[in-house]
This record gives sequence, C-alpha cells and structure tokens, in this order.
Amino acid sequence: MSLLSQLNDEMKNAMRAKDKNRLGVIRMALSAIKQAKIDNQKEMSEDDILALLTKMIKQRKESVAMYTEGGREDMAASEQAEIKVIEEFLPQALTAEEVQQFITQAIADTSAASMADMGKVMAILKPQMQGRADLGKVSAQVRTALNS
Repeated sequence: MSLLSQLNDEMKNAMRAKDKNRLGVIRMALSAIKQAKIDNQKEMSEDDILALLTKMIKQRKESVAMYTEGGREDMAASEQAEIKVIEEFLPQALTAEEVQQFITQAIADTSAASMADMGKVMAILKPQMQGRADLGKVSAQVRTALNS
C-alpha cells in the first residue's frame, strides 16, 4: 500500500474513532503533501513523501526544544504527540549498527578516500536511509569515517 493511501485510510479511521488530535496531524501531513505537489507541479513519489514527513518531524523536534527551553511543557508535549503520529508512517528506524554497516558499504562501493568523496557517499546513502535515520547524524558519521 502506498504511503499516500495509508495516510488517507488512517484519516478515515481517525474520523471514525473521533480522534481529533490524530486526525489533525494526518490532515496536516496530507495538506503538506498536496501543497508540495502544487509547488513542484508533479506527482509526489514515495521518496518525496518520506522526505516531507521527515522534514515535518525535524521541524517539530526543533519546536519541542524551543518550547522546553521556554518553559512551555504543554506545547512541547503537543509537538511530541504530533511527532509520534507522523513517525507511524515512516519505515522502521535503523539501528546504530545498521547505519554503520551502510556507511562502511557505501564508502567501499565508491572507493571514497577523502572528504572530497563525501558527496558520492551521501548520494548512495540518502535513498537507502531516507525516513529511517537522521541524515544529519549520518553525514557527521560519514565525515568522521572519511577523516580517519
């Protein structure tokens, strides 16, 4: 089942269950997908939708940090709840060992030897890890591996 179909089905389930919070988050995600489709003037692929959902989670994590810093625990909790709903639609997260295996394999596949080859390595890793790992952290790990 495609991610878009899954989101639509879960929206209907949330309506039936009268779960307003879940319904709001799913509608927000669907709205963001439709807006991106209009902005890019093309159909959204599964990878595009995953990237969009990942971006939404990243934005909410940043908001949680700001709300916590500002002493607004109620707002931070609301953002955390939204993160949990969005994460349900992402593939299962990779473990640290799996991430390291992917990095090692990508470096070997590209024969990367220095930081100049980082773009090649990340080009291989990004499609494999989209929505399954924090690409910022993966990038830092690749940088460390190439510098050693």
